[in-house]
Amino acid sequence: MPFAPCTPRRKFSCVPQALPCGSARQASLAATACILAAFAPHAAAQTPSPLGEWQYSAGIPLEKMFDPDRPPLEARLGIGATFEPRYDGSDRYHMLTGPSIDIRYKDILFGSTGEGFGVNVLQGQNWRVSVAAAYDLGRRGHDDPEHLSGLGNINPAPELKLAAEYVVSKDFPLVLRAAFTRSFGGSNGWSADLGTYMPLPGSNEKFYWFAGPSVTFADSNYMQSWFGVNGQQAAASGYRRYDAGAGLKSAGFGITMVYFVDKHWFVSADGALRRLLGSAARSPIIQTKTDGVCDISINYQF
Repeated sequence: MPFAPCTPRRKFSCVPQALPCGSARQASLAATACILAAFAPHAAAQTPSPLGEWQYSAGIPLEKMFDPDRPPLEARLGIGATFEPRYDGSDRYHMLTGPSIDIRYKDILFGSTGEGFGVNVLQGQNWRVSVAAAYDLGRRGHDDPEHLSGLGNINPAPELKLAAEYVVSKDFPLVLRAAFTRSFGGSNGWSADLGTYMPLPGSNEKFYWFAGPSVTFADSNYMQSWFGVNGQQAAASGYRRYDAGAGLKSAGFGITMVYFVDKHWFVSADGALRRLLGSAARSPIIQTKTDGVCDISINYQF
């Protein structure tokens, strides 16, 4: 059902068009019902993906703003599948399946297949700052022997993720998110993802969706590991030597959707397109500058 503009500035809330603009209490209840469980755990592996960083935690700060009196322990468990490129810049795709887990305790501790395992170190009603441990699965030569032969492997490695989120307001629920990730091993580098998203018109008590853009930056260690070719690799692979520098890595746009079958069962799905930029786009290793991803999971919330 389309949204009704209650003011000259169109409000992005979960209020259907049939609702009178003066019914503030009904509007609040409808918005709360729509955002009550406003995030979906993801089955995506902790490794570079066309998904925007914001899609791993879509809606969490909105949930807190619209329903501050949540139970101390929240758990959502499920199973899902992701269809994504074998590695950054690959034109070959594969399917990954696995558990979808999201457990949160008192808005302090969390464990998630999307965000990692961490703690909210600072927070307010419409913002939070978190520190989390995650894992990068790396890249293996046998993922694509035709194009990766001679380049060696990027080993799996633990990661430290520092993230911050901020919601503009209830009337204009635009969410801003920044995440900075450091790999210890593997690429041994930093990456930074800046994104923004908001709920879209058409959301209601059973279905809601978010959309927004994101950009990713990375330091020289990260870029050289994933997109560079050193002298030894050039001799073994046949690629020309290439030094990938720090800077803008990619830009993308994503959509996240959730449909509640009942109060416990729900289905979540994500899609995203991404364009490699800067020295990543000029790398001789990549086969395509534009790639995408889609995933779906079936979940149960307790």
